[in-house]
Amino acid sequence: MKAPRRQAIAYTRPMPTPLIPPTPSRLLAEQALSRAAGAPLLSGNAVQLLIDAAAHYEAWLAAIRGAQHRVLLENYIVRDDEVGRAFRDALVERARSGVFIAVVTDWVGCLGQSRRSFWAPLHAAGGEVRVFNPPRLGQPLGWISRDHRKLLVVDGVQGFLSGVCISAKWLGDERRNVPPWRDTGVALQGPAVAELEAAFAQSWGETGAALRPLPAAPVPVPESPVGEVSLRVIATQPSTAGTYRLDQLIASMARKTLWLTDAYFVGVAPYVQALIAAARDGVDVRLLVPGSSDIPAVAGMSRSGYRPLLKAGIRVFEWNGSMLHAKTAVADGQWARVGSSNLNIASWLGNHEIDVAVEDDGFAGQLAAQYEKDLGNATEIVLASRRRRNGQGSSEQVRSSEARPPRVRHAGGSSGRAAAGALRIANSVGAALTNRRVLGDTSSSPLMIGAGVLLALAVVAFLWPAWIGWPFGVIAAWFALNLGIRSWRVRKRRWRELRDAGDDD
Repeated sequence: MKAPRRQAIAYTRPMPTPLIPPTPSRLLAEQALSRAAGAPLLSGNAVQLLIDAAAHYEAWLAAIRGAQHRVLLENYIVRDDEVGRAFRDALVERARSGVFIAVVTDWVGCLGQSRRSFWAPLHAAGGEVRVFNPPRLGQPLGWISRDHRKLLVVDGVQGFLSGVCISAKWLGDERRNVPPWRDTGVALQGPAVAELEAAFAQSWGETGAALRPLPAAPVPVPESPVGEVSLRVIATQPSTAGTYRLDQLIASMARKTLWLTDAYFVGVAPYVQALIAAARDGVDVRLLVPGSSDIPAVAGMSRSGYRPLLKAGIRVFEWNGSMLHAKTAVADGQWARVGSSNLNIASWLGNHEIDVAVEDDGFAGQLAAQYEKDLGNATEIVLASRRRRNGQGSSEQVRSSEARPPRVRHAGGSSGRAAAGALRIANSVGAALTNRRVLGDTSSSPLMIGAGVLLALAVVAFLWPAWIGWPFGVIAAWFALNLGIRSWRVRKRRWRELRDAGDDD
């Protein structure tokens, strides 16, 4: 596997800071963060920031190849390509040397990416592979919850979490001039690694029998801390919403800056209102999202929500590269979050996710510096000016120092289309020169798409009713079968409980 040059940033404090008794407000904030995240603050950790997939793959493979006792790998996608095979072969080699290998992949994530035969060499070498949440009878909607974590733990002393999947797609394609995906993760040492292992054990237990007792680490964990970074490991499960509560709290507590990067932003109303309230209170709120997404429908939903953010003074940027897949947040230069959770309802409430929230000004400063570097390859979205009917000025603020272009009235016929086309060209040229793009009426696009889909379904229903009836019948039969099986299992369990109670009497 040939990869671009590695980008990794290690962070350790240059000198220990003097101990200062925490103030009552600090203690209150720490208690609020712990309760919101459902995770305690762990001190004595070392953190390394990993930028883009090449750095991740180099660090991950080096750790796996140096494993002596155990490798625990959990990833949403492991693809059957040069990258996936490099990881599988490294795991096979370690398994043949007697290292305990346990892998969890997601059924939906790996659908069409890798098959069971891909893991056959690892099974033959003694490694164990489980697939998270495949479709099962008795759980008609169980497949909705996914294991979206990207996690690696080696020998109980090295841990990694990220947004990076195991796929050559993340490295780009030089032959087709496709740049690598932009992504972020961390390498950890210290007490946090045990939390990563516990998170893996929880996912493993949901796929079958519980994880067997882990062998002892080859090197004793030192009594003295390996670093001076304090952090929380937030391993969320469906309906726990730990990351959501934490994100809400940070949006409420930020005083100066709140800079967000997200791959699939679809903000729910309470979180959007928290961001708007922060911006109106003077906080510099910024959101960096993909300019072109691997899931266009999600990108469309994201754009439909730009307008209220921009009106409140939140700055929105779109990445100009192939794909922005990072999920990060940095607030006030003191707090930072990195992991697998996106700012949408699926990550917050539906999936198994894992993130690390770091409370350290040095690490937060590194992430803030990377954020500013990323903005150099992004285009800022601004609102178009709108003149009120009474001519008393603009009803929307344009975040730009350039003169506002006059509003073009869309006349009928070819002249109106030509004017609209000229305006689009002018906006494109302006965006290229100023790194700013005017936000159009994005809310109309989802409506038109929805109208078109419904119209197509109506035509199909009228002309070919069987094409609608048969799928509906299959879906109804699937739910009926699963609900019947679930009802039978519940009744069988109840009979067993009544029988056991009778035997006790």
